[in-house]
Amino acid sequence: MTDAAPAPEPNGEARFHAFRRAEDLVERRRPLDALKALEPLLDDEQDKPSVQLLAGRAYFHSAQLRRAERAFTRVLELDPTDHYARFVLGRTLQRLGRFAEALAQLRMASAMNPVPEYLEAISEVNARITLGDS
Repeated sequence: MTDAAPAPEPNGEARFHAFRRAEDLVERRRPLDALKALEPLLDDEQDKPSVQLLAGRAYFHSAQLRRAERAFTRVLELDPTDHYARFVLGRTLQRLGRFAEALAQLRMASAMNPVPEYLEAISEVNARITLGDS
């Protein structure tokens, strides 16, 4: 009986290329392919905010909203000052229909970096709350 050799761990260069490939796939709106490319990194680098943020984006774009929420929350546990992670967490919560929670995250993101996209998202969520969608 022979034991199968364990799969080799990806080296630093392979991890870098996997990350860049996944990033490109997310940009090209191929989130499931991006998640596949990220698999070795998700196993090895759970505590890397950049990996979690990219995975969260892929989950979000593939409508895996609970997984996206977990990934963005992990990014914020590692780096509470990441305004973009707060923004996309807010958008995720918005899609989940959790408007009050979404609004809180979007307001924090906007306070950190008051860009038009963040302000527009706040307006959208405020409108949903005003219309009674919460």
